[in-house]
Amino acid sequence: MAFAKQLSGPASEIASMRAPSPIDATIHSHSALLPVHFSNNAQGERSWQATLPVENGRLRFAVFEPADANWQVDMLDASGRSVSAASNASRVIDTDFGIEQARVPAMRYDFDKMDGNSWTLRLHGSAGSRDGFVLVEGDQATELASYQTHTRQLTGQRLGLTALLTTSNDERVSVGNTAGRITEASIRVTNPDRSIATYAMYDDGRHDDGVAGDGLFAGDFPTQGAGDYVAQVEARGITARGQAFVRTAEHLLPVVDASLELSALRAAAVASDGDRLSIRVPVSSRAPGQHYRAIGEVWGTDARGKSVPVAWLGGMVSPANGTLALGFDERWIALAAAKAPYELRNLRIEDPDHFITVASASRMALDLPALRTTAKPTDIVVDERMTMGPRPANLNGTNGVGQRLLLVHGYCSGGVWPASQFSSASTFLDVNQNRSHDQFAQRIRDFGATWNSFGTVSHSQGGAASLHLYTYYWSGLDNATGNRLMQSVGTPYKGTNLSGILATIGSWFGVACGSNSDMTYSGASAWLAGIPSWARAKVNYYTTSFKLTHWWVNDYCNFASDLVLSDPEDGTTEQANGQLSGGVNRGHVTGQCHTSGMRDPAQYLDSSRNATMNSNAAR
Repeated sequence: MAFAKQLSGPASEIASMRAPSPIDATIHSHSALLPVHFSNNAQGERSWQATLPVENGRLRFAVFEPADANWQVDMLDASGRSVSAASNASRVIDTDFGIEQARVPAMRYDFDKMDGNSWTLRLHGSAGSRDGFVLVEGDQATELASYQTHTRQLTGQRLGLTALLTTSNDERVSVGNTAGRITEASIRVTNPDRSIATYAMYDDGRHDDGVAGDGLFAGDFPTQGAGDYVAQVEARGITARGQAFVRTAEHLLPVVDASLELSALRAAAVASDGDRLSIRVPVSSRAPGQHYRAIGEVWGTDARGKSVPVAWLGGMVSPANGTLALGFDERWIALAAAKAPYELRNLRIEDPDHFITVASASRMALDLPALRTTAKPTDIVVDERMTMGPRPANLNGTNGVGQRLLLVHGYCSGGVWPASQFSSASTFLDVNQNRSHDQFAQRIRDFGATWNSFGTVSHSQGGAASLHLYTYYWSGLDNATGNRLMQSVGTPYKGTNLSGILATIGSWFGVACGSNSDMTYSGASAWLAGIPSWARAKVNYYTTSFKLTHWWVNDYCNFASDLVLSDPEDGTTEQANGQLSGGVNRGHVTGQCHTSGMRDPAQYLDSSRNATMNSNAAR
């Protein structure tokens, strides 16, 4: 594939480059997003009601209604007495929910002192009122932990989800039945065609749910065609403190066609330029021109006849003439002092936009020609050619002139950086678009081709896209000189819980830009499993969060997202999920939120930090 690097790394990195366990992307939720489905009551009015548990004497919820709906929002106590939510709430806040410009309006109601264990929320709509959602916050000490049973997200497969309760305090963490009791659980699925179906979850020991009665619930659902499936786990029950609860977890699950398959379990390498090999994996492809992310491991044999890991390899590749070609440097074999027989192990071939495996092999015989390198292990210094492959000849200035700093925005956004605070800088613009990391990265590369070299200062998803570009494609980033090649602020490297919730809300309302699976916990986990340490080390990142105003109140950046994110957070990215293992953490500051329109100033408007990034930026 043009511009693609031929990646490799030492055997010590093999474990980090393997496909992650679904448990690594567990959603921990202390909230519930309840769908509102209106029906006609006895008086012929359009109404909906639901019981909302009151935990710790407080109730906070947000109502998402269609534009100009003007729902009547009432509360009913245990005796059936009805009161207006707005007139009895401690606070009523007009807010919104989302990421960047992909936002949905909401009205939040706070009740600081509530009698009883539950109240009923009743909504009234006019004739023809469309449906909506209610987002309810629960006690953060009790969370619903939900994760995929497997990651075989291919058309025709059944997708499974698992859920259990967790509780935490200063002394310990409890899980399953020790954290409370789930009395009922289900999966509500919105299919790509927007049809909705509900499936039961079980704790009977017969549905991949562990031992019967252990508090672990599991269920699955069928897939028909490719597209985004939004699966919402809903659980109700009793906490360890004896309080009723309701929790949901929202999974955005893209499903792709198995457009490629392995046609044999034996690969062969041919000698290439210098000390390079081209390892040819036989495949049968049904999507001409499509490219994939491939990652695998080369294993050999040591002097005692024992299997020994040599290196991992991979990159973006396109099938041609019945094979996928993976570039590899002979010096990795010399460095490991390995000899025949060789194998490819844990090979996975993924679609490049969602990192879903379409074909895989745990072991594959590998035939190598006679090696040409005579280097001894002690003489080998791992260099760029070993980790990235040969540089293209035209990367040295024939396609661009000069140096530049690129100012990169995020998902569904536009130019956010104050350009006047940066020198020799140009603003990348792909306004209000939804791109996968791979699509985003290639657009940055094409924009930067005007210059011979460039560094990046990025916001939100732009940070992940820049890292993706540097990892997989040759560009002006590889010519840049300076202290910090890539810098980012507020990037959810490990994903954000907002992505799944926004996809759920957007499946009904429609949301500008649409859903993005790369920014979910599961999508981010799959993506990071292909980002090597040498690329991560080139990232300098910052995180921010709201300013702490009073110790006795919950602080926030955004009223609605505060109901679902764990503190500290910036209104989109939680500090814990803004971390990049192997990157350079430049610190966390308070009093700054993710974007404009939140309580504190936007994080990209910090003139002092911008000056620091400008002076240290590579170009």
